[in-house]
Amino acid sequence: MQLSFKEMMRLEAHGPDTFVGTGPTYPWGGLYGGQVVAQALIAAAKTVKPAYLPHSLHANFLRMGDAEEPVRYEVERLRDGRSFFARQVVARQSTGAILNMSSVFRLATTTMDVQLAVAPKVPGPGEAKDASWSRLFELRQVGCRELPLPGKAGDDQRCACSWLKISEPLEEGATTHAAALAYTSDSGPARLVAAVHEEACNPASPWRPLSLDHAIWFHRQFRADEWLLLQAFTGSVRDSSGLATGRIFSQDGALVASIAQDVLLRRPHNG
Repeated sequence: MQLSFKEMMRLEAHGPDTFVGTGPTYPWGGLYGGQVVAQALIAAAKTVKPAYLPHSLHANFLRMGDAEEPVRYEVERLRDGRSFFARQVVARQSTGAILNMSSVFRLATTTMDVQLAVAPKVPGPGEAKDASWSRLFELRQVGCRELPLPGKAGDDQRCACSWLKISEPLEEGATTHAAALAYTSDSGPARLVAAVHEEACNPASPWRPLSLDHAIWFHRQFRADEWLLLQAFTGSVRDSSGLATGRIFSQDGALVASIAQDVLLRRPHNG
């Protein structure tokens, strides 16, 4: 089944604080973690007042999903405060829970705005290598010019940069664009960990990166249907897993989000 991103985010209500969503089929079979996180965020937002915007999420992947089966999202209202709303979402299929996600929504305010982070100097998306595996989003990989190259003195972590955006125009709304970023950003950090692992192990076959958990902190409003720059880092890959962190900038250099992802590496099954 081929769906647009907007169609994928249209969840159906199935009782109090319960919603059901579907997704497309993916090249490797199963579900894409970014889809489940994005839908879980949309489900949580449906129980929150419109004035409250996504502030953070932390998702734990529990089982491999099945693209042939709908996903049921059960939302628990943990707290409704004056400044923050907290929600817990469990995504279920017939095999059991496939994801557990906590999310926080914050009342929109305008106070101080200080940014110390500086976007890396990299080629624009028009000069970058296309690395997308889906028609739903664009992903283009570039290098980080001002950072030391791997193996140089003082280099204690690997960096990779990529431009990303949802392919279709999206409606206004912070939650819609936050969900779109959750969808697109699940690929970049995982690929970085896999690349470091493959280089160190020199395997006979590729290693498949699987997200164990995925966290996002939203700093400023943005559009996910316009180019965003993901700068991802990893400083340690041990045995079959590695941690990657990242910063996401708009094209004008605003830091719009920070991410962290714990990645498990597995060899693809043959046959």
